[in-house]
Amino acid sequence: MSGFRRRHAYLITFLVLLFAGILLLVRPTGGIQQLRGYTMGTTYRIQIVDMPAALSSAEIAADVSALLLALDTGIFSTYAANSELSRFNRAPLNQPFAASAELLAVLTLAQEIAELSDGAFDVTVGGLVNLWGFGPSIQVLGDDVPAQQEIDSQLQSVGYELLKIDQARGEITRLADFYVDLSGIAKGYAVDQLAAYFDAAGVENYFLEIGGELRIRGEKPGGTSWVPAIETPQDSTPQVYAVFFTDGAEIALAGSGDYRNYFEVDGRRYSHEIDPRNGRPVSHSLAAVYVIDDSAARADALATAYMVLGLEDARELALRTVQAAYFIYSTDGVEFEDYVTPEFANYLRSD
Repeated sequence: MSGFRRRHAYLITFLVLLFAGILLLVRPTGGIQQLRGYTMGTTYRIQIVDMPAALSSAEIAADVSALLLALDTGIFSTYAANSELSRFNRAPLNQPFAASAELLAVLTLAQEIAELSDGAFDVTVGGLVNLWGFGPSIQVLGDDVPAQQEIDSQLQSVGYELLKIDQARGEITRLADFYVDLSGIAKGYAVDQLAAYFDAAGVENYFLEIGGELRIRGEKPGGTSWVPAIETPQDSTPQVYAVFFTDGAEIALAGSGDYRNYFEVDGRRYSHEIDPRNGRPVSHSLAAVYVIDDSAARADALATAYMVLGLEDARELALRTVQAAYFIYSTDGVEFEDYVTPEFANYLRSD
């Protein structure tokens, strides 16, 4: 079978819905107001317990829609030709590009995680992502994968140190012909911005989610804990692998895995997680990672970095940096085992 990207089946569905207009629903369910819609090629879901007195449901829906649209097609999208990121990816080399505060913040954090992970997380990997068919263009590979010569050619323009950030001037510069892909951090940042919006509005209890990246604060009605679920890393009907309890804590959660976005050629699976250091999809036993942090953007980037590093190196880094992380890995290609850092274990209980 040819290497048609499975992800694109989901993407096409989202595009059809988006062309019909962003869907926004606000309904009370068990004392929880819910808002749902589509952004960044995926879905979002907002649950708030205490409606702010100064805002109506319609105003919140409008504000959320405007915020997410500005972040997506306005700034971070590689699918929108006129987004800020797309324009930067076309910018001339060695010429400063005036960047928004949002793009500067995301790129600065991306550089921090790149250095922390010794390049396992690197947003300049976009050229390789596109080469392997996981970028904006829907591709059919046929029966071949990219030749090593093509990979080596793209690798010459990959390296987080080739992205210059001038915070004082608010400028970014391409020092090589790379292509920035923020899919491993932008959704987390968008969730953080939603949290900032609801915090400013005085909402003290919420559950915010974009494409699986979460910000959680407070409790559900009745003082009960929010109970996020960890998904079994299998390309099948979603199943719960484990749950944890926030017990009123304010946290961010992000996950990464190789089990839904991939293609197969000659029986071999090629993950969308591309290792920026060798230009190839990751190939190891680590199937999924979940990270808890104060920032969803940081958790998002760390989860991607851990997936690239693999179990042993990721576990060592998480323990060394005292990071809350949950690793699910395969022992024989069928069964799964897990490793939980002590910081993440604090959220697990049997009741």
